[in-house]
Amino acid sequence: MPDDQIVSSRRLLVPVKGIPLPDHIAEGFDAVSAFCPHPSDVLISSYPKSGTTWTQEIVDLLLHNGDAERCRRASIIKRHPFLEVSSHLFKESGLALLKEMDPPRVIKTHLPFQLVPDGFWENKCKTIYVARNAKDTVVSYHYFHQMNQTSPAPGPWEGYIQKFMRGQLGYGSWYDHVKGYWEEREKKNILYVFYEDMKENPRREVERLMKYLDLSLSDDVISRIVELTAFMTMKENPMVNYTFLPKTVFDQSISSFMRKGDVGDWKNHFTPEQSAEFDEDYKKKMKQVHIPFRTQL
Repeated sequence: MPDDQIVSSRRLLVPVKGIPLPDHIAEGFDAVSAFCPHPSDVLISSYPKSGTTWTQEIVDLLLHNGDAERCRRASIIKRHPFLEVSSHLFKESGLALLKEMDPPRVIKTHLPFQLVPDGFWENKCKTIYVARNAKDTVVSYHYFHQMNQTSPAPGPWEGYIQKFMRGQLGYGSWYDHVKGYWEEREKKNILYVFYEDMKENPRREVERLMKYLDLSLSDDVISRIVELTAFMTMKENPMVNYTFLPKTVFDQSISSFMRKGDVGDWKNHFTPEQSAEFDEDYKKKMKQVHIPFRTQL
């Protein structure tokens, strides 16, 4: 049995300050909330299925000068602890892994802005937020919920879209999540990255991340990082594709953790009626803010 996991069965969602979180995360949330990072720590945040793992791997390669072997030193969950995850899901909780590591550390979270421990802002930690358009996110999240045996069963697609629009999925409302970080990005020095921009011009976005991290790498190293983080390359990399978890956690015979990685795949899933209803709802929820999402390239 791989040492990265222990269990599992479908879990329930429990509200924490109004945000539905997996029960095993909600149970230990006080300890997560009290976590105090080092000022040199880097936080990578996103709503689930928005390009988190992709961004993590780019950052790891940037920090290790494009050394592919160095970035295969351990699975992604051990290199970049998942802040809020509990030992009910993996052998060690995110907090336990962080205690074993010396700063600077790269830390992953899916928490909405208001649930991120205050220490990240008090210590002025660098924070990278990666956001993906709502339609592709809901499609990817639906597939993820089918294969993730530790999450609530997603149910049929037509009902799942309604849950997404109502914010009734794990980590709550996508709309509030992306708006929360967007509205705080300047005050908190958050680098806001769009999945669609990464797909359109990966080199440009890798260079943006490099500059934000105060690094300076050669053009050759940047080119290598772009190649190493291409979708199909990562899909075959056992340190990032989550095949290190057993079927009792992620059953990838149902759907791959890294499924397609496309922009615009939503067109293969939404009916015209569903798309129209979703667009109308989107306009209402996003009318107070202009975040330049793109649903196709």
